[in-house]
Amino acid sequence: MRIGIIGAGQIGGTLARRLTKLGHEVSIANSRGPESLAGLAKDTGAKPVTVEQAARAGDVVIVTIPMKSIPKLPAGLFKGVPDDVVVVDTGNYYPQQRDGLFVSIDTGTTESRWTSDRLGRPVVKAFNSIYAKSLLELGKPKGAAGRIALSVAGDDKRAKDVVLRLIDQLGFDGIDAGSLDESWRQQPGTPVYCTDLDAEGVRKGLAAAKQERPAAFRAEAGSPGLARR
Repeated sequence: MRIGIIGAGQIGGTLARRLTKLGHEVSIANSRGPESLAGLAKDTGAKPVTVEQAARAGDVVIVTIPMKSIPKLPAGLFKGVPDDVVVVDTGNYYPQQRDGLFVSIDTGTTESRWTSDRLGRPVVKAFNSIYAKSLLELGKPKGAAGRIALSVAGDDKRAKDVVLRLIDQLGFDGIDAGSLDESWRQQPGTPVYCTDLDAEGVRKGLAAAKQERPAAFRAEAGSPGLARR
């Protein structure tokens, strides 16, 4: 499968490493340009490209950048990209720690619905609820005891099925977590967020999740660097 990755941070770099090892053709981009990715390309076998090229790299495009950087992506980035290309969003909203205040998210819009609206493209929410180290090291064969499960949310069953198959190839059980508007069940502060649960644990965690964000993941007056967006 041909996969484009926009973002070469911990999750993006880890996915590039793992997916190329599985035999996928991976193109990766960041905000600094292809030349800055020479080291990662040498280590992983991924092809360094521009952001625009990554968006047109093939069957799946994974957007894995800070939420504050989504509005900085090129306008019309996905214009002309075929409708059957699956776009994955791994984003999490960290208002206090990184992103500043996004009013619509802080008042109830799910993170990936917000991202989808700004990209002008349906997205699947995945890979946001696991640490990069676990993603790199803890994959297990199908049926293995203690296999970690990852939740996937989205509105298009076909697109979700593509992502669920990738998750299985990476060594994790994929759990359908419902529509994109239900993706709050896997956002920061919920029971499934970065807890490395198995499939049963993830299902229970999704059911037990509360939509109200914990204080650590809400924009609070006086938070460092807090700005309205």
